[in-house]
Amino acid sequence: MLPPRASDSVGGMMYLDHFGMQQAPFRITPHTEFFFAGADRGAMLEALIYAITHDEGIVKVSGEVGSGKTMLCRMLLEKLPQRVETVYLANPMLSRDEILFAVAADLQIPLPEGSRHLLLRSLQERLLEIYAAGRQVVVLIDEAHAMPPEALEEIRLLSNLESSRHKLLQIVLFGQPELDQHLRAVAMRQLKERITHHFRLLPLRRKDIAVYLTFRLRAAGYRGPDLFTKGAIRLISKASGGLTRRVNIVANKALLAAYCEGVHQIGGREVRAAMRDAQFSPIARRLPGRWRWAATTASVCAIAGMAYLAGDRPAAILPAAEIGSAAAGEVLAPDPSTSAMRGGTGSPNTLVTLAGERRGPLWERIAATEEWLRKTPDSHHVIQVLVTDGGNQREVAAFIARNARTLDPRQVRVYRVQQGGGDRLGVIYGDYASREEANAALAKLGDLTPAGRPYVRAVARLRSSRSPA
Repeated sequence: MLPPRASDSVGGMMYLDHFGMQQAPFRITPHTEFFFAGADRGAMLEALIYAITHDEGIVKVSGEVGSGKTMLCRMLLEKLPQRVETVYLANPMLSRDEILFAVAADLQIPLPEGSRHLLLRSLQERLLEIYAAGRQVVVLIDEAHAMPPEALEEIRLLSNLESSRHKLLQIVLFGQPELDQHLRAVAMRQLKERITHHFRLLPLRRKDIAVYLTFRLRAAGYRGPDLFTKGAIRLISKASGGLTRRVNIVANKALLAAYCEGVHQIGGREVRAAMRDAQFSPIARRLPGRWRWAATTASVCAIAGMAYLAGDRPAAILPAAEIGSAAAGEVLAPDPSTSAMRGGTGSPNTLVTLAGERRGPLWERIAATEEWLRKTPDSHHVIQVLVTDGGNQREVAAFIARNARTLDPRQVRVYRVQQGGGDRLGVIYGDYASREEANAALAKLGDLTPAGRPYVRAVARLRSSRSPA
């Protein structure tokens, strides 16, 4: 057990000072600024946004208790395009009529006195108005595994609401694996057949946990060396089973233990104390690990492929995407290799594309940056916010997504060069007519995650770095 001091609220505040943090890094409540886009979380978010905005039918997201379903749901609420009106149902125990009333209330539909039929008609009329205005409605249902069968049947009936050509209501179900079991029942056959996309939120692997811990600490303001030793990470991985809620609980208790002991690094001793205090119940394993990962990757890649074939992409995170270093890795497509951009000089010092195929939001940014550079005067300046190895496409995508509140996505540009015998990816921000303007913008620039050292750079120098020697 942890020392009594560890549970003291004053002690909790003191541990923030002890480690130089602005806020608690491992809260179990879903705060979207702590969304971890690695381990396919960001890619899944992108795929969900695409499925919601470009397809019809019901979408299902399942995952174990504490795997991050509610956080993913909150991110959807935040990242869906403005043209999408959302209805969020957090109480799964609503009756059929209560579901209907809840949807109507969120859409500000006057509740008519009388029959259920009148309410359904009012709902359809309102949905038709929204559709005619070029908008859409999505209902997000959390804890769907706990819904009684009659409520699930109501969801199916709501999915029938349509115009002459399109569905008027998009539905997304979030639930534990028990939801899959419920849908196997014969009575649920019609609902199951309406589900067009299935996503499985999987536990974090050990390598992901290491990155996750660093990401959360940095997001909380920690700027010191690595806090958790390799042995500590190994123990956290074992104790948590890769479930983010359990990772957060153990990591938080380990920080408290370290504070009580007056140390500044978390080792096996602190994690073992945290594990004893947590008293987790055993985790049920439903599928062999490699098969679970393969299934989810296939689902996400399928949506990404649909976006590519449609000549489109999700309109939410990477304009625009979120997924870091393995830490925050948010992408829409598998890691690509590189090839020269068509229309380039043929020099090894020119921009190159991803995967040799003109696809994906990151490539679109690179292509747009190439066009921007052709038109922008040498006298202009930009702010260099990130430089990394050419193979770190996920890191770049994650960086853009995590800093979407600080950096205007319309002013974020990505370029790729070959320098020193290797590929490099760079992210620049803004377009300023003078160095003075750029320096003023840099001074006002908020904190970036991960923390770096942005600096002002002349467009002429950026262009020369890409020119033949």
